[in-house]
Amino acid sequence: MEINDLAPALPFAHAALTALKRAVTGVVLVPGDDGYDAERSGFQLAHRHRPAVVVGAEHADDVLAAVRFARAQGLPVAVQATGHGLSAATDGGLLISTRRMNEVRIDAAARTAHVAAGVVWGRVIEAAAPHGLAPLNGSSPGVGVVSYTLGGGVGVLARTYGFAADHVRSIDLVTADARRLHLTAERDPELFAALLGGGHGLGVVTAMEFGLVPVTRLYGGQLVFGAERVDEALAAYLRWTETVPDELTSSLALIAYPDLPQLPVGLRGRYLAHIRIAYTGGAEEGERLVAPLRAVGPRVADDLREMAYEESHTIHRDPGDPHAYDGDNALLDGLDAAALRRVAALTGPAAPTMCVVQLNHLGGAMAAPGAVGAVGHRAARYALRVLSPLPADDTGAGLATVRALHAEALAAVEPWRLGRSVNFLFGGHGERPDAAEVARSAHDADEQRRLAGLKAAHDPENVFRFHPNAAAVPGREPAAAAASRAG
Repeated sequence: MEINDLAPALPFAHAALTALKRAVTGVVLVPGDDGYDAERSGFQLAHRHRPAVVVGAEHADDVLAAVRFARAQGLPVAVQATGHGLSAATDGGLLISTRRMNEVRIDAAARTAHVAAGVVWGRVIEAAAPHGLAPLNGSSPGVGVVSYTLGGGVGVLARTYGFAADHVRSIDLVTADARRLHLTAERDPELFAALLGGGHGLGVVTAMEFGLVPVTRLYGGQLVFGAERVDEALAAYLRWTETVPDELTSSLALIAYPDLPQLPVGLRGRYLAHIRIAYTGGAEEGERLVAPLRAVGPRVADDLREMAYEESHTIHRDPGDPHAYDGDNALLDGLDAAALRRVAALTGPAAPTMCVVQLNHLGGAMAAPGAVGAVGHRAARYALRVLSPLPADDTGAGLATVRALHAEALAAVEPWRLGRSVNFLFGGHGERPDAAEVARSAHDADEQRRLAGLKAAHDPENVFRFHPNAAAVPGREPAAAAASRAG
């Protein structure tokens, strides 16, 4: 299809689009072009961006050209790397796709990694391992490094080393007024800190440097219990988290697997509790630490073992194929077994739709005082996440059912609720009627005011539509998408 055929429907002139194409090394696509759908799609298939133009950036100058074009045409800007955490789709604006920006540089002497905006964790793990180093990655190697880190980053080693955001040394940013900045805690402390956990659209991060840790191996894997031991496993896990050292990071997942032929025989139609373990100490001490969990009874599976850090993705075994889903979460300052059993009852085999429930044990280094960034609710002891798949052809009824169920499940833990994690919001939450409340729940009131002030100062025209609320900028309507952290 020729551009001229689409020009009347686009919110800018053909000449402006031609000039953008000349200024950009990467691809520039509009609706109807070959590759447009692929470029706007990420891992999350339920809430895809629907932009008027997509720039597939290859380097920071492409990002700069895209922002200049958007400002000149009065278009809002959203950014996508891998699309795991897309929380609100942007309609009619400009989408910057950063997946081609995939450079990784390791400085073994300084124990740092420098990554471009589109790099995924698997590449950093692979590049760091030969030097005896590891990043503070999450459970899935396919997640984008920059977006994950800007949301805070609760990873495999989180209780031992803290949030991924706590280890960032520098950030390269394209601002709303189309400038390129190199930010450090010393050079621009307020903006630097706000980007690390703030979850607000303060610019487009084109590169990041962060510290690596001297980890080459783990004792880890899963203990899996069947339905008949789920209640006991929940209570045992909560008791156990009160006793373990900071060197042990873990989570518990409850999954009622559908009876589908594409699933392994051992999972089909079963309700299982998975306890995931990552311990940086030795295997002998690891065995001693997990003994109270094994005492729950016979396991459906037990693959705890010594592993190279490059195998850390096998601990959680997150799905690798794009799919449609929606999810919510609650950060908690405590929890009891009765409330957790209530969550399990609501989301288990009798639930109206499939749920994946995950309880992350927080604390340890994540709660350490003195961190530079804007990660909210550091005092939280647990993160409770509820996620459900959505039908590919969902007309809205499926999403309504999922959101109602998630709200009911999270209501069971309301007495302990501090707020939300921006990293664990999966779906179009910027389109919710309560989008402003969702955004506010990520930080306390003082932090909200500070972030709102920075947004007003650095992006007064609201070029970067951030997740999921632009109401922090006086007079703005709820925004469409995250410019600084849409994974």
